[in-house]
Amino acid sequence: MSTKNWKPEVQTANDEKWYGNSLVFATKKEAEYSAKDLFDRWHLCVGYRAVETDDPVNYRIDWDSRTMVAVENEITPAS
Repeated sequence: MSTKNWKPEVQTANDEKWYGNSLVFATKKEAEYSAKDLFDRWHLCVGYRAVETDDPVNYRIDWDSRTMVAVENEITPAS
């Protein structure tokens, strides 16, 4: 069973596509927070969401300061 990670995405006016950035979070809550943060800062956004991905986690939310923090990907040693 693989663990799914989450990417934030936003949708802009007059466009059916969704757009993401390189951020990947371990939880849906973190990705939604990041997507809403971007949505709130961009004037042309009409929607935001979090989508599942197999990409490795590279960010987390520090909930105390409400900031995004880059994390190093841990490599699991082969058994």
